[in-house]
Amino acid sequence: MPIQVLMPALSPTMTEGNLVKWLKNEGDKIKAGEVIAEIETDKATMEVEAVDEGVLGKIVIPAGTDAVKVNSLIAMILEDGEDASSITIEIPVIARTDSTRQSSETNHDDTNGIAKPSSMARNDGERIFASPLAKRIAAQKGINLSQIQGSGPRGRIVKNDLENAKSSPTRTYSDSAFEDIKINGMRKTIAKRLTEAKQTIPHFYLTIDCEIDELLSFRTKLNAMPNAKVKLSVNDFIVRATALALMDEPDANVTFHGDYVRRYNQADVCVAVAIDGGLVTPIVKAANLKSLSEISLEVKDLAEKARAGKLPPEAYQGGSFTISNLGMYGIKHFDAIINPPQACILAVGAGEQRPIVKNGNLIAANMMTCTLSIDHRVLDGAVGSGFLKAFKGYIENPLSLLVL
Repeated sequence: MPIQVLMPALSPTMTEGNLVKWLKNEGDKIKAGEVIAEIETDKATMEVEAVDEGVLGKIVIPAGTDAVKVNSLIAMILEDGEDASSITIEIPVIARTDSTRQSSETNHDDTNGIAKPSSMARNDGERIFASPLAKRIAAQKGINLSQIQGSGPRGRIVKNDLENAKSSPTRTYSDSAFEDIKINGMRKTIAKRLTEAKQTIPHFYLTIDCEIDELLSFRTKLNAMPNAKVKLSVNDFIVRATALALMDEPDANVTFHGDYVRRYNQADVCVAVAIDGGLVTPIVKAANLKSLSEISLEVKDLAEKARAGKLPPEAYQGGSFTISNLGMYGIKHFDAIINPPQACILAVGAGEQRPIVKNGNLIAANMMTCTLSIDHRVLDGAVGSGFLKAFKGYIENPLSLLVL
């Protein structure tokens, strides 16, 4: 009998996802392990592999459908000797009728638990149907979707429709003075987790200034070396310094689990990366055991995958400590919200020249302000201060960051 292809759970917490694209058409032969579709979760776009071989007999859920529940039927694969007539399931129909448009505004899911395709509105009131990927590309390129003719099912706008489209010189608006922007899955998850964090975690904050003149000079020398494998950033030094400081102050390298605290033997440092529509925190695992160049290459690779939506769940789930660096945006100081179950997050500001007093003399020095947010249920000020003292020591003595 035909083999059911179900919406996979790509992470332990996933309950639904967007079916972005089918890479196979009905009637195509499929091998076990072959990628047949792309699914968008709240963090990344993941590939779905076929677990059996056969022929793709029926696509149940079309590309561009949002909020498909985990374990919902999305396709049927025919085994040897079977044909499409052996498929007897009732296929959910998502039609672009006036009644469907009206109901989709009030009911997010149909009776089968399958969401209606995402849509927007044209200036004349006509709905615009576009895949999540097409919307993302349009937003990045400044393309007005109301001017695009879709080539997908039922006129839906897909990625290929935007390849030759030109950016709009000015944005177009409806007659009203505002526009409603649908919240994507990632932003919903961020909103839920950070609201929970701010409401349930008793945050307190410790701030320290680090002089980075020696670090900047040391970085310039390392990057100028003929055998340099990679151009180091200031953030690479920060990740390495954080990892070593956590080894010096192990009580800060913990996560909170209600009736127990888990302390880690290595520093799995999460690095916050801004992506389209949200934020992810890929992990540099065992950063205390890695060199500056290894950390640099790994962070760049993780950031590229994150921005391309190709970051696997194991690359961002977990971690013992998080760094949020807004220095590249010119932010001098900020307080970050803890990412539970972690107990700390370090907010890093921009390096800038400031007047300081050194040895009784007023001089100019490049200074960087860092603020540690701490879960007071787990840590007290002494532990936080110990971590920051160790961190400052490594930052201001960058030679100590080299792997010996």
